[in-house]
Amino acid sequence: MWKFHRWFERHSLILVVGILVVVSIGGLVQITPLFFIESTIEEVEGVRPYTPLELAGREVYIREGCYVCHSQMVRPLRDEVERYGHYSLAAESMYDHPFQWGSKRTGPDLARVGGRYSDEWHRAHLENPRSVVPESVMPPYAFLARADVNTALMGNHLRANRFLRVPYSDEQVASAAIDARAQAEPLNAHAYDFEQRYPGAAVRDFDGNPQRVTEMDALIAYLQMLGAGIDFDTYQAEAPENTR
Repeated sequence: MWKFHRWFERHSLILVVGILVVVSIGGLVQITPLFFIESTIEEVEGVRPYTPLELAGREVYIREGCYVCHSQMVRPLRDEVERYGHYSLAAESMYDHPFQWGSKRTGPDLARVGGRYSDEWHRAHLENPRSVVPESVMPPYAFLARADVNTALMGNHLRANRFLRVPYSDEQVASAAIDARAQAEPLNAHAYDFEQRYPGAAVRDFDGNPQRVTEMDALIAYLQMLGAGIDFDTYQAEAPENTR
């Protein structure tokens, strides 16, 4: 047996193939069962799919490279929890394609930024970051207030996410373009229907300009919902002792 092992080590190509086979088997044994277990990710009350406007804001966030400087994952370390809040849960990213965990923090983590600042603060910060954070190195994004949200393909966007198992209904997909405007226009005739389709979602003018639904509206709507839907006091009280 040892002679065979020596022969195996002397032939590097065979050794590499053998290593790949062993690693592949080990990987399949660990990963494959996860595709057949529905409860791999614990469902947490307050986590919901993005509204069309929030989804558009998330696309702006990705397009402008915000994820390069901001992470969206609070690690379960004391200093992080004390600074940002409760550590991130897997369920919070269950509707993210792709997730925005990140590993670089030129700016602060944004996993718990929702509700921490007013819409006016976010608008001022995006237009001129140094007006509210003098030491900021973030570039200005004032142009977002001049760019209308493109709702033409909003239904296709929701449909693509539904293909990735985000539970959008046929009604939500069909009403995507209408809902994107209704969320930023409280007096919109469809605002009530939007609230029925997305219970708990904020309905207000995010960018301070009620005449238009802009990319500024979308981005602020997205930022304001990050980490804001979960009642962590209730979650911790109901969580099993070994998960606290």
